[in-house]
Amino acid sequence: MALVRSDARARRRARRSSGPLDLRTQSILRAVIEEYVTTAQPVGSHALVERYRFGVSSATIRNVLAELESAGLLSHPHTSAGRTPTDAGYRWYVESIIDVAPLPPVEQLMIRHQFGQVEYASEQWFRLAASTIASMTRAAGLATPAKPAAAHVRRIDLVSINARLASLVVVLREGAIKQTLVALDAPEDQSALTIVASVLNDLVHDRAASEVAAALQGLDRRLPHMDLIEDVGERIVRMLRDYDAAAVEEVFSDGLLNVMGAPEFDRSDKLRRVFAALENRAYLGELVTTVAAAGAVRVFIGHENPPADMRDVALVLAPYGRPDQAVGVVGVLGPTRLAYPEAIGTVRFVSGLMNELVEHLYN
Repeated sequence: MALVRSDARARRRARRSSGPLDLRTQSILRAVIEEYVTTAQPVGSHALVERYRFGVSSATIRNVLAELESAGLLSHPHTSAGRTPTDAGYRWYVESIIDVAPLPPVEQLMIRHQFGQVEYASEQWFRLAASTIASMTRAAGLATPAKPAAAHVRRIDLVSINARLASLVVVLREGAIKQTLVALDAPEDQSALTIVASVLNDLVHDRAASEVAAALQGLDRRLPHMDLIEDVGERIVRMLRDYDAAAVEEVFSDGLLNVMGAPEFDRSDKLRRVFAALENRAYLGELVTTVAAAGAVRVFIGHENPPADMRDVALVLAPYGRPDQAVGVVGVLGPTRLAYPEAIGTVRFVSGLMNELVEHLYN
């Protein structure tokens, strides 16, 4: 698993480069990171003396900044400029807060209220998860549907469009809805389609693709509309197999304008390349697998992201669902100059709410 190895190496590099930082050095490094996140401007010793009470001189702070730069935790973009955090600096910061980044109770209540306004319709929850995360973090919110290794059918509907065309709707146990058109070999009215749907619902309910295929073989050939039953049944099997073959079927996102407004992405082509990388379903599938295996919030910073086009962004992701049945992720995408405490706290809380959705769907 490339992502696991990449993130583990980044953690080791952060520990090696930082070493045992004393409390004053930690405070200065944390101040530089938080100041840079807020202003997007390199941070110098003068600004730190003015805005923070470290009780030391500007010269002392300059020495500490130089040490942090030598350790690889800060960089010095211009000769006369202040310092900016490196990926390793952000990693140190994330490791120091990841277990103590709760979402304030008032924000938890607000988010829970928003989710309470939506019925247990999974697509609405995915969209709400992405938009809520985006608004709370002022970055881009992401959500993928909880996807099982093998989808099971909850029910199917067959609706007449005209005498020669019908709409097949398959509702999966995991909440996804699939739809396709069925061309009819002979004219059929809605009453005939209803009979076919009734037979198939008895056949496919709570079954996966292989089970549906086997059940079709055992049908009584004397059933009315048997040719149409077989045709629609085979379409259901293909639909399930196509769904199962996709590592990640869909990504719901919101807040792209938040990211476009960041100075790091003043060139729109940079952001387009980022989302082109995220459209790689194999990469997304690996992300979901990695985060699900961790069972907790994971943060991927800059060069910890394997795609070269994602070296300027950070991802904060958390899994939700049932590891043995269906798993998805929710998360934040933004520049590495991300407000990590808010991102981690929000993603962790929303993933908990998404767990409630999955429990409802399965129970």
